[in-house]
Amino acid sequence: MAELVVADGAAGDRGVLRIEASQEELDELQARLGRTRLSPGVPNDGWTYGMNPEYLHQLVEYWRNEYDWRSQEAAMNRLEHFRVTIDGLPIHYVHARGKGPKPLPLIISHGWPWTFWDYRKIIEPLADPASFGGDAADAFDVVIPSLPGYAFSSPLPRAGVNFWVTADVWATLMTDVLGYERWGAQGSDWGMFITGQLLHKYADRVVGGHVTGVMALDKFNPTLAYHPWSDFFRPLRHSVEPAARDDLREWERRRAGHMAVHMTDPQSVAHAFSDSPAGLAGWWLQRRFAWGDCHGDLESQFSKTDLLDNLMLYWLTNTAGSSVRYYAEATLNPWQPAHDRHPVIEAPIAFTFFAPDRPPGVAADPEQLAQYCNLAWIKHRPTGGHFVALEEPDAVVEDIREFFRPRR
Repeated sequence: MAELVVADGAAGDRGVLRIEASQEELDELQARLGRTRLSPGVPNDGWTYGMNPEYLHQLVEYWRNEYDWRSQEAAMNRLEHFRVTIDGLPIHYVHARGKGPKPLPLIISHGWPWTFWDYRKIIEPLADPASFGGDAADAFDVVIPSLPGYAFSSPLPRAGVNFWVTADVWATLMTDVLGYERWGAQGSDWGMFITGQLLHKYADRVVGGHVTGVMALDKFNPTLAYHPWSDFFRPLRHSVEPAARDDLREWERRRAGHMAVHMTDPQSVAHAFSDSPAGLAGWWLQRRFAWGDCHGDLESQFSKTDLLDNLMLYWLTNTAGSSVRYYAEATLNPWQPAHDRHPVIEAPIAFTFFAPDRPPGVAADPEQLAQYCNLAWIKHRPTGGHFVALEEPDAVVEDIREFFRPRR
């Protein structure tokens, strides 16, 4: 494990954590990279068939010869890291205390294939807005956990841990471990579901939530026709006008190839991810290319260092397999409501949709959402892909501040 736990503890007894990969681990990674055997290349300039082999070769060479993990490790360690055990699960989180008259506690939930480090550009502006030209009254106590089975929230000790189980763990973390009586929530991707569940089940303690991201759930597309977990955000499921269906199918084809594997056979691919760093990169970085606002150029949004930081956090903790299992756990353990009150999502919620992350011909229906959610507002932004905290950090910070300002 790429960490040195100074003190580990049960709920209420936080253990301080420092990220520290052993030189032996790094040397072993170098040896594996040196033995990389890529699949023979075929024409794939537009990534039509998945990961482009020429780019993967370039990335592996950069990983071997130029990437500096130690400098990135030092940057990560400038954040305050902790780990606790909650309901038998090891939970790592970053805790950045706010600088302002009365910081609002805010828990931020990521998705796959993300890590806590994908939020590094928004942590300080949220915690210390005055230092970034903002109002100190908008300060947050920022809490960013790693999802169970992701990075340093590992090893995953049992089956059945999905988004609604995670929401229960987050409620314990915020209330019982950190002592916050009232707090906010924010999330993207799986974090959208976790945040929604917190607003559904724990509306007595969550002041509200802001989410980004979208589910492309077209009933005409067999790839995405059935997600057991999608019932939780059913107003975002849409019939699509016939003229838009072909575009939507293509949009989903390029973005949803991982789902069938993750839902049905996550352990089968887990061994490849644990054995081959290049194989891990091929699966992971296809998602960055397809889901980011890249316009065919991956590095227009993410530098090679950005990409490798993410891969290293999964590789060094050997959590690629347990992270993709999150999909199967949502499939095998379908969501059930915690109450029968309406709206289902009781605490206020706001949505920011970034246009390049929206499927063509699909738009959220405010009237439908308002019947299901305590809807505060919906905002549409013209740029920014799925990984918006890295791609459009200023926009994310602005919308978080705007939503929570009247709820402090």
